[in-house]
Amino acid sequence: MKALDRKLWRDLLHLRGQVIAIILIVACGITGLVTLMSAYDSLKLSQATYYSQYRFADVFVSLKRAPEAIALQLAEISGVSQLQTRVVVDVTLDIPDRHEPATGRIISIPEQPQPMLNDLFLREGRYIEAGRRDEVLISEAFANANHLTLGDRVGAVINGRWQTLQIVGLALSPEYVYEIRGTDLVPDNQRFGVIWMGREALAAAFDMQGAFNDLTLSLTPHANAPEVLFQLDQSLERYGGLGAYDRDQQLSHRFLTDEIDQLQVTAVFLPSIFLGIAAFLLNIVLSRIISTQRDQIAVLKAFGYSNSAVGLHYFKLVLGVTLLGAAIGTGLGLWFGSSITQYYTNFFQFPILRYEAGAGLILTTLGVSLGAALLGAFTAVRRAIALPPAEAMRPEAPPQFRPTLIERWGLQRLFPASGRIILRNLERKPIQALLSVLGIALAIAILMVGRYMGDAVLYIIDVQFRQVQREDVTLVFNEPRPARARYALNHLPGVLQAEPFRSVAARLRYEHRTHRTGLMGLEPQGELRHLVDRQLRPVQLPPSGVLLTATLGRMLGVEPGDRLTVEVLEGDRSIHQVEVMGLVDEFIGVAAYMDIQALNQLMREGQTISGAYLAVDRHALDHLYEQVKNTPAIASMAMRQTTIDQFEDTIAASLGIFTGVLVIFACVIAFGVVYNAARIALSERGRELATLRIIGFSRGEIALILLGEQALLTLVAIPVGLAIGLGLAALLASTYDSELYRLPFVVNRATYLFAAGVVLIATVLSGWLIRRQLNQLDLIAVLKTRE
Repeated sequence: MKALDRKLWRDLLHLRGQVIAIILIVACGITGLVTLMSAYDSLKLSQATYYSQYRFADVFVSLKRAPEAIALQLAEISGVSQLQTRVVVDVTLDIPDRHEPATGRIISIPEQPQPMLNDLFLREGRYIEAGRRDEVLISEAFANANHLTLGDRVGAVINGRWQTLQIVGLALSPEYVYEIRGTDLVPDNQRFGVIWMGREALAAAFDMQGAFNDLTLSLTPHANAPEVLFQLDQSLERYGGLGAYDRDQQLSHRFLTDEIDQLQVTAVFLPSIFLGIAAFLLNIVLSRIISTQRDQIAVLKAFGYSNSAVGLHYFKLVLGVTLLGAAIGTGLGLWFGSSITQYYTNFFQFPILRYEAGAGLILTTLGVSLGAALLGAFTAVRRAIALPPAEAMRPEAPPQFRPTLIERWGLQRLFPASGRIILRNLERKPIQALLSVLGIALAIAILMVGRYMGDAVLYIIDVQFRQVQREDVTLVFNEPRPARARYALNHLPGVLQAEPFRSVAARLRYEHRTHRTGLMGLEPQGELRHLVDRQLRPVQLPPSGVLLTATLGRMLGVEPGDRLTVEVLEGDRSIHQVEVMGLVDEFIGVAAYMDIQALNQLMREGQTISGAYLAVDRHALDHLYEQVKNTPAIASMAMRQTTIDQFEDTIAASLGIFTGVLVIFACVIAFGVVYNAARIALSERGRELATLRIIGFSRGEIALILLGEQALLTLVAIPVGLAIGLGLAALLASTYDSELYRLPFVVNRATYLFAAGVVLIATVLSGWLIRRQLNQLDLIAVLKTRE
């Protein structure tokens, strides 16, 4: 072994505490990078593979009813590659051993298996047999959630008639990777599932022989998608077309794509902080080594070692520390990444969700970690190379001692001797103090980011599900019902209050921007569905005009007072100019609200309703469930408390895991920064502290001088870290601001206390370790050394 390599091993052994701290921080950064990027790659690859192999459609259209013959004309539209007509209906299901009714979306499939758009992956069982009208395939997630197996039967209200369906297979479709209804945010697999039924049987049940009410298309590679959508709308307008939309607006695809995009952002955002702190610590440690090894560098150069040999020696130290941290981080990252990818199976239904962590990701990770480490070490190593032997033989010039700010103000008498020493040292090394404060502050900021996600979820639940949506049950009819249905709702078992609503599919236009959504007509004095502004103040529905959610208003570029073009996508497809009367705030989805009477007038209809919000007596729920199951006019039933439970069990649970990991990582950062700062201060000031001991200072007093400095830096770092944490939380809120859902920018008081408390505990722990080293300080040995 070469002499310089032996010296390297001695240096690593001597600095083992600091080296371990840096290794752990590097490992945290690499773990986060590998975990998130590998999960991103796995989801992205699984999505692309599944869509390609099972022919996920590019365009979707729902309509009232169109003859099959029109499909031949639609297939001739320029840009259309493949076209498939379907019958799609939502029905009420009666699941064995479950009181609550469920909703099934029945989709027609060919009587014989054949390649088709949105093709099925058969997980278990077999395909339906031609002529067996009661045989169906059901989605795997729905079957698992309700403990349904092959051969089981479920009851369904199909076009007003009760029918039992036999399960012959469990299937998956690329159209329902994220299997939710249009009004949900998280999957409720116990109460909503997809069912595939033979085309002839379903068409006969709903009077759709030779007709269809749903259409999917794939496009040629260079197709003009907007033009295709326009021609589809023109052709299907007279058949009750509800507006064609492309893959980007398809609900399952939007949720999956949003999750993938957010993974990518997080994969860059968090590891950058860890690797930046590691680079900062490496710079400090190397600077300290070089300052205390000036004479050794001089001797090495005097004996003929070149500048490059000396520089390489110190770069080897950096590479050794970084590679060890990267190895640990890569191993942990692969394990965490595999676990997170597996966790995504709770949300996304893939035939196979393969975990991908290729050589390219590992090499990129190593390159990023080494790049960050070498960048942090560059300045310190350049200083070592630049030292001429004669200059390096001399000790560093002592710092210039001049009165501190406290002394110039005449306030020194207010502080004991130990306090004045602390203040003098901090003022004479402002850059070092500032960097230490920044490192601790970033640890606090990371803790705040982790806790902020939980705060945001709790706020969403409170506002969206307790202040805005105050109903117990939401009922949706299979088609709009006349005024007399209002009175029938009040006679359902256990109903205490009923507030009807009207929902109309519409396309909103303002200048060149458009958005396809639903116009919701609400009771103006309703108590079960409230509209609120950003300050959570109630917003009254105006007698005319429309209220938009703030996100929809931003998407369309409208402000209160602007006039919006509303193109109704059902009935006579009338077009109206409607004034935007105000904006309301909601965290889930986007919507446009009107007074229900104004919407009825806009549609030129009577007091037609699409469903109702209900307040119910919980003791009568079982009777209500039974009534709903036997009411053909009701297409679906949703429970608010069930939505809250699903939200907490899925999103809140995943954020809890995320927060836990961030807490561990932030503790490592806080401990690493504080311990390194204190350990370097001990090395640099060992002679000074030993001298103070000899002239009469006790161990407690010199510990106070050293650790008091670190405590003061931590106290200064806390407000700085809280401020940075707020900024990062605001940045994170802006990245989670999509059409599907938004994270509010709210940080609870407990989050501030938690972040500060964790860092204080890490500071106390590192201080305890440094105090033990102070107690073992060999005064004679320290005074004999030059440093």
